Amino acid sequence: MSESFELRKFVAPEFVFGVGARRLAGRYAKNLGGRKILVVSDPGVVAAGWTRDVTDSLEAEGLPYALFTGVTSNPKADEIMAGVALYRSEHCNALIAVGGGSPIDCAKGIGIVTSNDRHILLFEGVDMVRLPMPPLICVPTTGGTSADVSQFVIISNPLEKVKFAIISKSVVPDLALIDPETLTSMDAYLTACTGLDALTHAIEAYVSTARSSMTDLHALEAIRLVSSNLLPSIAAPDDLELRGNVMQGSLQAGLAFSNAILGATHAMAHSLGGALDIAHGECNAILLDHVIAFNLPAAPERFEHIATAMGLDLRGKSSRQKKSALLNHIRDLKAAAGIVRTLNNLGVGRSDVNFFSDHALKDPCMATNPRKASQRDIEVVYEESL
Repeated sequence: MSESFELRKFVAPEFVFGVGARRLAGRYAKNLGGRKILVVSDPGVVAAGWTRDVTDSLEAEGLPYALFTGVTSNPKADEIMAGVALYRSEHCNALIAVGGGSPIDCAKGIGIVTSNDRHILLFEGVDMVRLPMPPLICVPTTGGTSADVSQFVIISNPLEKVKFAIISKSVVPDLALIDPETLTSMDAYLTACTGLDALTHAIEAYVSTARSSMTDLHALEAIRLVSSNLLPSIAAPDDLELRGNVMQGSLQAGLAFSNAILGATHAMAHSLGGALDIAHGECNAILLDHVIAFNLPAAPERFEHIATAMGLDLRGKSSRQKKSALLNHIRDLKAAAGIVRTLNNLGVGRSDVNFFSDHALKDPCMATNPRKASQRDIEVVYEESL
């Protein structure tokens, strides 16, 4: 049977896409049975005013809320447990996350613990969440992480210096309110990091061993949208059409990777982020072209499709020329977006490579990488990225 018709599952939440979507949070929270809402956000998003728009919508519906903003980048296990304590002390029964991947993953973690009554560290892995979370609405404010539509939660464990993944249909939000206007407060660096994260999601989903015809549609459209709109959106941050295209690309990438899973780039980036607490999108961007060079022999036609979706004309080129064209295009895109640092610039040394490789190989994202990798293979990719 053709691989296009193999059994595949596709999971997605309800979502509302468009300018002003964030202001519907109160109405939907009421529809979902919310009596008191824990709003999870971070200080930057609060300062930008997006959290206030959401809490105003709750007040308009007569819904009380508590606000939790004790979230840092790469959300930590203890931050989640602090949010659980507030959720319980305030007698909440629903959650709204406003922000990028960190507040959204934190809110998911709070939901997991409140329903299952165990420490967040005990849910690492696939399908470990037995009981469904309380109702969760997500209002994403970055165009890249796609945590608002995915069945992933990524948590940092600072004591072990690692990030770990929780993958479960139980953590797919009930609703995502996806509002491109929220991207206008992002600076150029955050736009670049999150946009390249979305691009990495789409590329890894398209070559994943768990891909399907359904995920392929979303992945290729995400590659097209992000690669053609990211740089213009950095240059014109208030242009809602450009921001909307990037946000839609992020959404499409999220639908793809949530169902096709990811690959070595994310596994390696998780290992770096857990130890160094650095921007996930920048880690992905630094590693992406090096991982593609490693994976390309396992899926050359797939990477040709990716290059074509990025606007490259590969007609008449040899295999070697096609590879060079794709890698050079991605490197040029990274540089133009302002991602020019190497792992060495981020504080990674050759002596760290063994530790990072060991943890990357244990990451569940590595299971769907198109080319099987040994520890030495991963070490070499890290070394090339220094």
